[in-house]
Amino acid sequence: MSGPSTYQPQSPLMKWLEQRLPIAGLVHSSFIAYPTPRNLNYWWTFGAILSMMLAVQIVTGLVLAMHYTPHVDLAFDSVERIVRDVNYGWLLRNMHAAGASMFFIAVYVHMLRGLYYGSYKAPREVLWILGVIIYLLMMATGFMGYVLPWGQMSFWGATVITNLFSAFPVVGDSIVTLLWGGYSVGNPTLNRFFSLHYLLPFVIAGVVVLHVWALHVTGQNNPAGVEPKTEKDTVPFTPYATLKDVFGMSCFLVFYSWFIFYMPNYLGDAENYVPANPGVTPPHIVPEWYYLPFYAILRSIPNKLMGVIAMFGAIIVLLFLPWLDSCKVRSSRYRPMAKRFFWAFVVTCLVLGWLGSKPAEGIYTTLGQVFTFFYFAYFLIVLPVLGRMEKTLPLPNSIAEDVLNKGKVAKAVAGLVAVLFAGG
Repeated sequence: MSGPSTYQPQSPLMKWLEQRLPIAGLVHSSFIAYPTPRNLNYWWTFGAILSMMLAVQIVTGLVLAMHYTPHVDLAFDSVERIVRDVNYGWLLRNMHAAGASMFFIAVYVHMLRGLYYGSYKAPREVLWILGVIIYLLMMATGFMGYVLPWGQMSFWGATVITNLFSAFPVVGDSIVTLLWGGYSVGNPTLNRFFSLHYLLPFVIAGVVVLHVWALHVTGQNNPAGVEPKTEKDTVPFTPYATLKDVFGMSCFLVFYSWFIFYMPNYLGDAENYVPANPGVTPPHIVPEWYYLPFYAILRSIPNKLMGVIAMFGAIIVLLFLPWLDSCKVRSSRYRPMAKRFFWAFVVTCLVLGWLGSKPAEGIYTTLGQVFTFFYFAYFLIVLPVLGRMEKTLPLPNSIAEDVLNKGKVAKAVAGLVAVLFAGG
């Protein structure tokens, strides 16, 4: 926990402000003096990377919205005009389009890190649930943003995905009509999606504030999965975690920049550079890559309603993860069987993503059904059973002991390498 602020303002102006609005004290206690587990690794920098990417998406989106025209007859041309005629429009468009993919790459790494190290377990259940809510909002925002260029894949993707709600009995058709603003995807649909795409990032930012607040109440998890017991277990957030976050963000920016400047369309679809035409259906309708695992789950089930339930259930099940995994040991470093099943789950997600990009026919459908079963089995069978049966390795007594043990291992490895080179 961050605890009460120890910030002592020096200037008369800051003393006066601190008595009336203690913002400086809040920042000091949350981002400077905040005690951070001393054994955090670079997987923990993805929280800062996600905050950076959210800021990039909001800023670039605001500027793009100033030049975009949400009308079916003008939307496609307005995007082209942004790229060609607006000063640095090509850069803003590339940053925003590639930034969506970067955002999802970072969030998937962030979630898998939480899954591996048990960051969803008590007392961090609410922290995890808020993270899943952010993920759901990201998916909705990303889908609506993909519709805005009004290319072929935008139009047909919107048609296919919104039609899924018609599978729900009684209310399904009413939901679809409400989303469309009529009886087909058209101008009212585009206006609705533009309004929501503009609004939802600010909702995400609000939930992120709650997420960070919950983090500062319960404290950060760590690779060992043991709670800090003494001051030796923690270090101040600044400069230790801050420098690590800055380095991690810098490396991620290099990766991001490669897509912006050298292959901005690599993660997109060529069909979306053709204006939307309701009379011509693309040969293969696929969503953006970050939806493909769930798209594969949807298509693997022959019944439309059950497919939609399975697709949404694949995300909703994450909300119940803190109670599905009953093992008292958090980190998979000390759970040999859980570690193996975790990597099998990662492979399952990758295969589902690959299957989502393939036609829904033949062997692809069969494999989709098999790996859909594996996906749900991990949460509903594997984790509950392992929590009761797995024999875990002994945990370190403290975070400081974990750090010392890693230091001893590093020295031993360095000594072995030195002996090998000396012998050579």
